[in-house]
This record gives sequence, C-alpha cells and structure tokens, in this order.
Amino acid sequence: MPLFLLVAFQSQAAQPHQPSSLGPINDGEVITVIAPLYSPLTIVTSPKTPRQPVPASDGSDYLKTIPGFSQIRNGGTNGDPVLRGMFGSRLKILTDGSELLGSCPSRMDAPTSYISPESYDLLTITKGPQTVLWGPGSSAGTVRFERERPRFDKPGIKANASVLTGSNGRWDENIDASLGAEQGFLRVMGNKSRSNDYQDGTNNRVPSRWDKWNGDLTLGWTPDSDTLLEITMGRGNGEARYGGRGMDGSQFKRESLGMRVEKSNIGDVLDKLEAQVYYNYANHIMDNITLRSPSSGGMSGHHGMHMAAGMAMQVDRRTIGGRVMGTWRWQDVKLESGVDTQTNTHRNMSRAIWQKDAQFNNYGAFGELSWNASEQSKVIGGARLDRSLVEKFANSKDVERSDTLPSGFARIEHTLAEMPLMLYAGIGYTERFPDYWELFSPTFGPDGGKDPFSRVNSEKTTQIDIGAQYNGTRLSSWVSAYAGRVDDFILFKYDPHNARISQADNVNANIMGAEMGFGYQLSEDWKTDASLAYSWGKNTRDNQPLPQIPPLEARWGLTYEHGDWSSTALWRLVSSQHRVAINEGNAAGKDFAASPGFGVLSANVAYKVNKNLKLSTGLDNILNKAYSEHLNRAGNNDFGYSANTSLNESGRTLWAKVNVSF
Repeated sequence: MPLFLLVAFQSQAAQPHQPSSLGPINDGEVITVIAPLYSPLTIVTSPKTPRQPVPASDGSDYLKTIPGFSQIRNGGTNGDPVLRGMFGSRLKILTDGSELLGSCPSRMDAPTSYISPESYDLLTITKGPQTVLWGPGSSAGTVRFERERPRFDKPGIKANASVLTGSNGRWDENIDASLGAEQGFLRVMGNKSRSNDYQDGTNNRVPSRWDKWNGDLTLGWTPDSDTLLEITMGRGNGEARYGGRGMDGSQFKRESLGMRVEKSNIGDVLDKLEAQVYYNYANHIMDNITLRSPSSGGMSGHHGMHMAAGMAMQVDRRTIGGRVMGTWRWQDVKLESGVDTQTNTHRNMSRAIWQKDAQFNNYGAFGELSWNASEQSKVIGGARLDRSLVEKFANSKDVERSDTLPSGFARIEHTLAEMPLMLYAGIGYTERFPDYWELFSPTFGPDGGKDPFSRVNSEKTTQIDIGAQYNGTRLSSWVSAYAGRVDDFILFKYDPHNARISQADNVNANIMGAEMGFGYQLSEDWKTDASLAYSWGKNTRDNQPLPQIPPLEARWGLTYEHGDWSSTALWRLVSSQHRVAINEGNAAGKDFAASPGFGVLSANVAYKVNKNLKLSTGLDNILNKAYSEHLNRAGNNDFGYSANTSLNESGRTLWAKVNVSF
C-alpha cells in the first residue's frame, strides 16, 4: 500500500480547471506529507486522504498542511486559515459551491469551523485572483470542498468508515455510505470528533478541548448518465474551549439545505447547463461559564449579555445564494459563463430578542474563456462584474452603502515539446467589498470617529502569478510565485492597553512570495519529497511590514514502501519571524511579538490488511518540543496567561486509525 505519495506531477497539468480528466485523485489509501498538486497554480487532493500531523478536526486544520497555508491558532480547533499571509474574505471558502459564513464578530466560528474534511471527496485550491467562476473578492485564492456524485452500474452499496483514537482523549468517528442504482442514489455522511485539553512540550495543559458532530444527506436522481438532480441537507453542532479568547464557543449550530441541477452533452456547442440554490445557517453561542470558570475581567467581544456568573453572546447568520452557469465548447475554445447571487443576514440576541444588525447582498455576472492555441499552449482569461450592497440596522435607523466591483484575469500556460516542463504566467485584478468583520467589528474608524461602516473602502488587488512544473522519470518539481499591489488594504489596529478596542483603516501594500516543492524516487522502495513556502508584505503608507505574515516554512518527508507495509518521517522546519507590526492585524488576530523558529519531527507506519481494511498509527512531535506558531492569539488571563503570551502547540501525540471500506 502506498502510504505517502506526491501525486503532484500529472502530465495533464496544462488543464488546471478540468480535474475530472485526471480520473481518481487518489483512492483514500495514501497519507501525504506534502499536498498533492494538479499544477503549481491549482491544487487538487482528496480530504479523505489521511495526513500527518494527527487527522484534521476541521477545514482549517486540513488546509494548514498544504504549502502556502497557515493558521491563526487559538487552541485545539477552529483556527482561521491564512493563504500567503492573506486572511478572511480574501480567501473564498466554498462547500459544494455554497458559502457558509460564520457569525462571531471576532471569527470564533470561521467558515472552516463548520467543515468536516472527511465528509468531502475533493479539495480544489486556486491560488491568487486566477479564476472568476466562484464569486467576488477572492484575491488570495479560492478553496472548494466538494462531494462527487456516486455512480452505480447496478444496485448496490458503497461505504467507508473510520475510527481514530489518540492522546489527550482524541476520538473521531466517520461514516460515508451510499445506496444506489443507475437511476439515483442516497448518500449519508456522519462524523463525530472530540478531544480533551492537550499538553504542550513542557507538560503544561493548554485549554483546547472540543466536541463536535456533523450529519449530511444527499438524494440524487439520475434518469440518464447526462442528467443529475440533487438535494442536500445537513446539520451539525459542537463546542470548543479556547485558551486564546475571553470566551469559549458553547454552540456551533449549522443547518444546510441545497438543490443542484446539471445537464451535460446538450448539443454540439452548448455542452452543459448547471444551476444551484443553497441555504446555510449558523447559530453561535459564546460564553465564559460553560467551559471555564469566569474571572472578573468580563468578556472579550461585542454585544455581550450579563449572566449570573459571567457573560454570554448569541449571534446568527443566514446565507442564501444561487448560481446558473453554462458551458459552451468549440473546437479549441471553451466558455463558462453565468450569474450568481447571495444574500446574508446577521443578527444578535439582545434581551431575549433577535435584532438584525446587517444585511449583505451581491449580484454578479462572470465569464471565463479557455483557448487551446496549440498542442503546447493554452490561454485562459475571465472577467466578472459584481454589485454589492450592505444595510446597517442601528438605533431604528438604516444606513446603506454599495459599490460596483470589476475583476478579471489573463493567463498563458505552455508545455515545452522537448522536455516535460510546463510554464505559466498570469495577471489578475479584483476588487473586494469590505466584509462583516471589517465593517462591524471595529469600535472606531480611521480618523477616530465611531463609524467604520462608511469610511472603510473596498480593497483593490493587482497580482502577477508565475510558475513552472517539471515531470521527470524519477524527479518531479514545481514552483509558484507571485507579486502584487493592494490599494486600500484593510488593516486592523488595536489599542495596546485594551484588545477590545480596534479600528479598521485603509493602507496601501505590496505583497510577494513563493511556494516550491519536489519529489524524488530514490529507489524502488524509497522516496523523498519536500516543500518550501515564503510570504512577504509591506505597508507602504506607513513604511513598515504588514502584520500577520507567516514565516518561512519547509517540510521534508522520507518514505519507505514495500508490499502492504509503509512508513514515513516528516520534518517540519519554521523560521523565526521578526517582520512584525505590533498591535496591528485583522479581525481574528494581531502581531504582539516576534516569534522564534522551531523544528518538529513526526512519523507513522501503516499496514493494509486486505482491500477492505487499513491500519495506521503515528507519533507527532516525537521529540516533545515546546513551540508556538507565529500566527497566534495571545493566551487569555482566565487560564493564568500573562499578557501577550503565545499558546504552545501540542507536545508528543500518539494516534491510531482503523479504516474499513467496501
């Protein structure tokens, strides 16, 4: 059984927007240390793939293992994903084409908090503003968790189930079962994940426990091989304790409902039509009484409710959206074009009454054209136009603002005829409307006034992306690099004496960085792979670094595979970060100190008992190092942390997993 496989380097990489041409990305039997890549620009993998460190508890936990991604840490789960130092709505997070937006003003429930990776079949990441198909504003990139349609040639059942146990009381259960025939299918997915507080490398307990569950159902009708009508529904809930926040999350209630229609092979030119509508609801409660003993320091957040022994806050958000897209094909040209819309409404509970404070509306039209100019060259370009509106409800008076936002990109991809090398270069431009956290979380505006709502401008990003990929017999390698200019970059500044007081401001910024990696087959049984990721940003208005930029990071893996046995060692090395902007950051975190570098060694072994049963076990942080990530929320004094103390990561962690499929 191949335990670790760098599936990166496919010869089809010149078609980064057609993952179906790859066939199966993997069969769920591989554990990866370096994320599989479809091309340097577009990453395609399966979230069902086991990975190390210990399997992910949510979407952000999975993304942080992919080169270029990092995570704002605040405890054991529900961190906030960061790509190339860019955070929040600069990174579009979608599940089956729909968007679920969290409701906490300080992003305690980031969108990835509601995602269980093993419930999805495919993860596709497009770096930079290099697609316009999936909504507005995704200047850093687009992340899509997707479920593929189960296919049955005859009536039958397909199922995959797993159980994981580990240190600190970690226990996960997952099941994914489909019942179907040629005419349709029923798919049921369920998962539970829980863990106690972990101990760091100095054997100190870090408040980090969680307990969460998700359940989803998909009903599909396939009257023929070219037609699909699909209805999806799901629910979930959980709780999480945070050493880096003034309150914990005692409820993460999720409700999801959607419908999708697809018709393929329609005609000689019009190839496909697809339409979907979706409804996502997040109901979140945070308090400092359910999972901790409250201190006299009060709450950290907004709109709190006083309770007998502490503070609590309840917020929710309803997101309703839809899209219609058609695909047209000519001999060497493909056009994907359509429209999309979304409305999301945010409320908070005050004196047992729900009060609406914000409503966002967006209407967009888009088109993306691919031209196979020759056997070796491909040109891709796209444009979209969005109309964004937001209403603010406060003190019985409504305030509105709106903007029209253009975006577009152009890219050329070329594969050399004389050697297996693909090159690409693209330029993209996107305008991003300020999100809820940027308009409503700050307590005062850039000039000291009380109204960030009307004074924070839309963000404008122009970025060049270049890359290359080499596919040799034994050596495969890739590199992707970028350089950009962000006008009206939205920056948070925090009061150094009171972290609850913040302002949102516009500055101008320059950004650049790169990711690279390679895989090399040393012998029949041995192989090695590695990656490197670096991000850099500068606030050109104030002539200082951008905050919340992750440090240089390298990963190296060495794998032995023979028969049904395999084992791998993973060495993660992270540099120190001294380019900081103290008390500046984003809605979820700020720079409060420079950070030292660290190295972490992990390993695992796996055995495939038969085609239906797989066993694996791993040991993370073998040397029990005490370390903390640079992107980190300061520890909260409820748990005895002094001001601006980073939360350490978990010490030595043992885990084991059993996977059964049929």
